[in-house]
Amino acid sequence: MADKVKVWFDAEADFLEVRFSDAAGYEKETSHDAVMERVDAQGNVIGFTILGVSQHRKSKPLEADLVAG
Repeated sequence: MADKVKVWFDAEADFLEVRFSDAAGYEKETSHDAVMERVDAQGNVIGFTILGVSQHRKSKPLEADLVAG
């Protein structure tokens, strides 16, 4: 598990980003259209992003599978 977690929220873009590592990586699709996982070169999950954060219902959690390499 990461020692630190970095979280960014851009209200204007309605975008949330969470990073477990500052390592170089790339975005990859998940099982949910609004969620992208960020993975490093070895396929380890190092973060995720959520698009349209405010559009998701409060009564139902947003779920997506983040799958490591």
